[in-house]
Amino acid sequence: MRKAHDVVVIGGGSAGYAAARTALDAGADVAIVDQGPLGGLCILRGCMPTKAILRSAEVAALLRRAKEFGLSPVSVRADLSAIVDRKDRLVREFADYRIEQLHDPKFTLYQSRAVFQSPHEIAIGSMILSAGSVILATGSKPSEVPIPGLAQAGYYTSDTILDLRTQPESLIVLGGGAVALELGQFFARLGTRVTILQRGRTLLSGMDEEVGRALEAALIDEGIDVVTGAQLLRVTHDAAGKRVWVIKDGREQSYVGAEILQALGRRPNIEGLRLDLADVTVDGGRIVIDAAMRTSQRHIYAVGDVNDLTPIVHLAVQQGEIAAYNATHADQPAKTIDHRLDTEVVFTDPQVAVLGLHEARAAAEGIPYLTASYPFADHGKALCLGARHGFVKLLCAPQTGEILGAQIVGPEAGELIHELIAVMYYRGTAADLLRMPHYHPTLAEIVTYPAEAIVERLGAR
Repeated sequence: MRKAHDVVVIGGGSAGYAAARTALDAGADVAIVDQGPLGGLCILRGCMPTKAILRSAEVAALLRRAKEFGLSPVSVRADLSAIVDRKDRLVREFADYRIEQLHDPKFTLYQSRAVFQSPHEIAIGSMILSAGSVILATGSKPSEVPIPGLAQAGYYTSDTILDLRTQPESLIVLGGGAVALELGQFFARLGTRVTILQRGRTLLSGMDEEVGRALEAALIDEGIDVVTGAQLLRVTHDAAGKRVWVIKDGREQSYVGAEILQALGRRPNIEGLRLDLADVTVDGGRIVIDAAMRTSQRHIYAVGDVNDLTPIVHLAVQQGEIAAYNATHADQPAKTIDHRLDTEVVFTDPQVAVLGLHEARAAAEGIPYLTASYPFADHGKALCLGARHGFVKLLCAPQTGEILGAQIVGPEAGELIHELIAVMYYRGTAADLLRMPHYHPTLAEIVTYPAEAIVERLGAR
């Protein structure tokens, strides 16, 4: 049996649904192919379940500080199974809503595996779909890292550890990225002894060094053992537990834990698609795309985690919308993403939020800038909250003061960054931040302090 559609979207997560909705709004006949479970990575295994469990750890950590705020000490005992139950209830609610959207009769939904037969033909079970355009949005899965002995010792990934109901006494976390740090701090706050092993010199090595250093100081302050500059060698298993061997400072040493969390990144989920039969170019496990989200086949697009470009949900949604627009407006100039406002948030405590240009990239690309920062440890509202770690930093154009980028490590950084996104969207300046009223006392007013320093420097020129 054969059936034709204008646009076939493979994958019904955040990027795929955004693409399907956009193509439908353009008047296209749209099919979504998803082998399930329906809902997408963000809802089922990513953003929403992790933020649900992190909230439990945040409450536990705050309760343990009761005496600091003049309250009677509180004994907090975590029930990991109950935390997972709460997470599952919330995820079910989120997933049910997405499933309802996918079952919209305006779409044709095929709950099946998709396999390319040719650049324009896709097999789903016994049916062959032909498509004018195809949008790949199959997401990602945890990377498989060839560390000798790791598979034999056994380990969790960011996918599987979300269902763990028995709290481990100790946990070794491999990796220093967002997922590793969020989950590592979560278990530490429940009472697990946590060791984080990071190969790079700092945590969050893709960001400026001072961001990783500030977060490292906060995690160490909580009792987490943070080891940077650790080259992973092998894993063994003995009476003490699972032992991870590394080279640190030129010397071989080991760290032992009851369990291991392998959080060394994710990779595009393309296995079984037979992209070779579609003549789609793949390089190093990732689909090669251009700025318009097109693959080597102009009618095939790749969006979200599957293109391994920016594994962040709101950017995946933008990519899906852009791909669908380009697929349905072949007679118009192609749309592309403006990466000027790229933003990333890490939901540790303190939170980390970075926006736009950062110093390492500016230095590498020869982009001139002015910068100023201010610590939360000297900010009134932060002191009232007992939040003493972190800072806010602005990067501005040296002639006009236009804001080019920002970094926040501190309380509610993920919320605070949105004021700066708005100002940057309108190409606002440090002077604009000073002109805008900021209520006192609030966390938000901290952005005015580095802005003031930059305006003073501009005025002195």
